[in-house]
Amino acid sequence: MLEGEFLEQRVVILDKGAFNELEESGFGKISEDRLELTLVEAMFLFNKEKLNIFTKEKNKKKKLSKVELYDFCAKNERNFHARLIVYTDLRDRGFLVKTGFKFGTDFRVYERGVKLKKGPKAMFEHTKWVVHAIPEEFSCSFPELSRAVRLAQNIRSEMIWAIVDSENDVTYYSIKRITP
Repeated sequence: MLEGEFLEQRVVILDKGAFNELEESGFGKISEDRLELTLVEAMFLFNKEKLNIFTKEKNKKKKLSKVELYDFCAKNERNFHARLIVYTDLRDRGFLVKTGFKFGTDFRVYERGVKLKKGPKAMFEHTKWVVHAIPEEFSCSFPELSRAVRLAQNIRSEMIWAIVDSENDVTYYSIKRITP
């Protein structure tokens, strides 16, 4: 079982042997001598019983319970519940899922079997979808929807809206811009 520690809004893993394996599987981002996981990634690994998460209080480790971890994440990250449900669904389906912050979306998703690499990429190695995870009561304007679709097309990806209903089921909608 891996150990992670809360530092600010991330969970950090310091064990190099452990974090290399996680990074190869598409989790987290290596920063200096540690792997930094987003809160969604950390909660996913915690739920899969692959990660214990600790906080340090007065130089003592305190292991977090599932409820403590979830409450912290939900309080500190916008739309955490829907994002966790969608992230889990996509990961369980075998997709590589990374954050999509720099693209103005929740996630960027790669085809099954793709390994992230730096430098030139083959077409299949590019982001396949950019995904917004939203609860079913969400609403937005047409200009907002249009901006999201155009951004996805600019990076040669498809825009997906992942709607999480009250039973935690996810329905995926692809939205495309067409020109007659």
